[in-house]
Amino acid sequence: MPSVVSDACQLCKSCVEVCPVDAFHEGENMVVVDPDTCIECGICISECPHGAISSSDEADEKWVQFNAEKAKEWPQAEK
Repeated sequence: MPSVVSDACQLCKSCVEVCPVDAFHEGENMVVVDPDTCIECGICISECPHGAISSSDEADEKWVQFNAEKAKEWPQAEK
């Protein structure tokens, strides 16, 4: 299952630095994961110091949808 970012994100971008496929997109206050790009490696989940990232099967459905929608609107996060 792709990773999903919740509102616990502090925009530290630790996840962006370790993502091997550049699946993160950046908004004003947080990043989101593009589910079409995510390869489900889980590295970002263990890297997040705020516990803001989980797999989509463990995340609230509103965050699954939010990530998918915003990934289409927001620019790719820069490392």
